[in-house]
Amino acid sequence: MRLGISSPLAHSSPEEWADKQAGLGCSAAVFPLSATDSEDRIAAYKKAADDKGLMTAEVGIWRNTLSTDEEERRRNIDYSVSQLKLADRLGARCAVNVAGSRGKRWDGGCRDNFSDEVFDLTVKTVREIIDRAEITDTYFTLEPMPWMIPTGPEEYARLIEAVDRERFAVHLDITNMINSADRYFAPEKFIDRCVFVLGGKIRSCHIKDVHLKEEYTLQLEECAPGRGEFPLRCYAEALDRLDGDMPVILEHLDTDEEYITYLAYLKEELHGLYKII
Repeated sequence: MRLGISSPLAHSSPEEWADKQAGLGCSAAVFPLSATDSEDRIAAYKKAADDKGLMTAEVGIWRNTLSTDEEERRRNIDYSVSQLKLADRLGARCAVNVAGSRGKRWDGGCRDNFSDEVFDLTVKTVREIIDRAEITDTYFTLEPMPWMIPTGPEEYARLIEAVDRERFAVHLDITNMINSADRYFAPEKFIDRCVFVLGGKIRSCHIKDVHLKEEYTLQLEECAPGRGEFPLRCYAEALDRLDGDMPVILEHLDTDEEYITYLAYLKEELHGLYKII
C-alpha cells in the first residue's frame, strides 16, 4: 500500500509540494490542482510528482450533482466531467465525488436521498459523467457517506451493477460507513465484507478513525487516527493484500502540523505495510 495525505501542505512551487509530500514518507498524493488551472501549471505539478515517484491517487470533485437547483446541478455535472478528464490525463487512480444530496447541505443527510427516484437519478448522472468524459486511463468513483448512497458495500455493488459502466469503480472510505452499532462493534467483520463484496473495484481509500460517544442516542464521531477505536492496521492489511499499490489517504485534519503528527502515528502503526520511496 501507499500512504498519502489529502493536504497539499504550504508550498510555493510544484517542486516544493512534491518534496514535502515525499519527505514525509508519502508515495501517493491527491492532485492539488483542478481542471480550471492552466495546462502549464498542471504539467509542472505532474512532472514534480513523477520525479518524486508519487502516485496520483485521486482527483477531487466535491460538487453536488444531485442539487435540486437544476442550473447548479448542470454546472456541477460539467465540473465533474472536466475533473474526470483531468484525472485521465494524469493517469490518476480515480476521480472522486460523493453522490450528492437533495437536502439543504450539499453533502448532508436528507430523507429523499434514499428514495428510488434519487437512486435512479444517481445512476443516470454517473453514466452521463463517464460517457461525456470518454476516459481510458482512470475511473470515476463515489465516496461512501453515512447519509447518502452508497452507505455500505452491498449498496455500492448494487449501484455499480445499475450504472453498468466499465470505468465506474470504488473509492473506499470505510469510516464513513461506520454508521451503526454492529459495524462499530464488529469492525473486522465489516472490513472483510467490504473487501469481499467490492474487491478489485477499489481504486483509492481514505483512512481516519471513529469514536463512540458515551451519550444517548448512538453517536459516532470521526476523529484522527489513534483517537478512536477502529482497527487501522487490520484495515490497512486487508487493503494491502488486495493491492500492493493501493493508495491510502489521511484526510480531514485542520492544519499542516496535524497532518505531520498523525501521518507519523500512522507510519508507526502501519510499519512494514506501506511503500517507501
